[in-house]
Amino acid sequence: MNQKLHRRDFLKVAGTLAAASLVASCAPNNSSPTSTLLPDTTTPLPPTFPPLQPPTASAPLAVIALNRMGFGPRPGDVDAFNALGSSDDERLRAYVAQQLNPDSIDDSEFESRYAAAGFETLQKSADELYADHIVNNPYDMNDDTYWDWYSKPAYELVEATFLRAVYSRKQLVEVLTDFWHNHFNVYFWQDDAVPMLVSYHRDVLRAHMLGNFRQMLEAVAQHPSMLYYLNQNNSSDAGPNENYARELFELHTLGAENYLGVLDPNTIQKDANGVAVGYVDNDIYEAARCLTGWRVDDDLGDWEDGVEKSGRFLYYKPWHDRLNKLVLGKYIPADQPDLQDGRDVLDLLARHPGTAHHIARKLARRLISDVPSEAVIQAAADVFLANLDAPDQLKRVVETILLSEDFRLTWGQKIKRPLEATIAMLRATQAEFTRLPSGVSWMSSLMGQAFFERRPPDGYPDTMEAWANSMSVLYRWNFAVGLTDNWMDDQEQQRTLRTDLRAQTPPEVHTPAALADFWIPRLLGRPMSDENRQAVIDFVRQGYGENDEMSDEDLDYWGRSMVALILMSPDFSMR
Repeated sequence: MNQKLHRRDFLKVAGTLAAASLVASCAPNNSSPTSTLLPDTTTPLPPTFPPLQPPTASAPLAVIALNRMGFGPRPGDVDAFNALGSSDDERLRAYVAQQLNPDSIDDSEFESRYAAAGFETLQKSADELYADHIVNNPYDMNDDTYWDWYSKPAYELVEATFLRAVYSRKQLVEVLTDFWHNHFNVYFWQDDAVPMLVSYHRDVLRAHMLGNFRQMLEAVAQHPSMLYYLNQNNSSDAGPNENYARELFELHTLGAENYLGVLDPNTIQKDANGVAVGYVDNDIYEAARCLTGWRVDDDLGDWEDGVEKSGRFLYYKPWHDRLNKLVLGKYIPADQPDLQDGRDVLDLLARHPGTAHHIARKLARRLISDVPSEAVIQAAADVFLANLDAPDQLKRVVETILLSEDFRLTWGQKIKRPLEATIAMLRATQAEFTRLPSGVSWMSSLMGQAFFERRPPDGYPDTMEAWANSMSVLYRWNFAVGLTDNWMDDQEQQRTLRTDLRAQTPPEVHTPAALADFWIPRLLGRPMSDENRQAVIDFVRQGYGENDEMSDEDLDYWGRSMVALILMSPDFSMR
């Protein structure tokens, strides 16, 4: 009676529907769902594949908080959030306080999984990573084992980052670590220092994400990963390399919005402290001169005097341009003490109002909406500037954004990017893994976003337009099917990824309507619209009545199919 539609058939029309579905999910309420969601196509829809309508533009605060301060709720998370107080205000303040004090969180479940994973390289110090995997790699360079050992720390870091994002209760830490890696982006396969990505991620980004921005900025500037990635390692007075200096201004601090063009620096308006209100090209050239000699201690060939092979930051004085400079209207005299020229530049940038607004805007865009209000940006920037020397400056800025009215009242103006959607699916379905099958990272790459693999220095984009394209969403849908059907195992590496959806379904749930009414709130944390709920029910009926008892075989098959459909829905993609 119930002819099964093979679940690969789900994807026959995904290419034409996927991007439009996500666009519709973020469209204003007065848009036409029919015309937006269903593009003209001659490909007939399989009769049981329902195109769902855009979701409602509101959500409970628990859902907002768990999807924006983390990678989406796991079963029980919404109830735990709601138990934090008697009002939304109490709950949000309690949850923000908890997440901004990660050391107070019992994370034993993640820690036991992390220990069981048996990572071999992630505990190594920066010195050990450089010595073991670069200087003293025991394998022949022409042998695959050389490159396996060389890159092993970075690959283990990807696995561990997935593990943390899925299982750690310190969800805001994981969100902010991802934010800062994109802000201070370093590409996985950068030349010369792939193993050092572990140290960059741990010793710079995680160590400073709730700390002081100026301290973080210098830690980034002096880490081998950044020095190699943006060619600062070969910047000398004989030929200052402006790559790092340009991204320092354009991406890391002031942002493109404060770029004033190719102008005479002496014509730029100054603030009360005599600092230029924005930057011009000459500021980049002069900053590059200030930073000459900032490099890595990496004389692997034993040909440079005064250079060893520790892999640490090295101020190499013979390469430093010792003459005077002019940066953002401030005179930098000749022959200053070691490192002072570069530190003066970092001081100017970290204390600049333009930097405060740029950082505040990007954090608000990540945590609230693609186009956050100027009011919340200004509030966060004011806190940034009022706490320039505070050891918890960034923590206070993030708290300001999370406790804002905009955070509480805004919903549906962002979608989950591919990595966020992947992790959210793993969390929502209670997926079980220890060492992640390689296919998950591969699928993330096909979606367009793999951990640490953005080649340009601007990091992965953080707006809906960048990800609402048919191929990205098609592979997202493929992952939903692979996850719910347990297709993701890696037999060669003997790694498994399992979701036992039938075991998670209460035994009394055995009708199409009951399935929908259990899985929709379980996966979304909220109801669907009546129209979408009915579409989900109709999808699994296949000849049954809404309230007819289904056979065990059909419950298993259509239960998994229903979960996959909900994971594909615009409702699930919103945050």
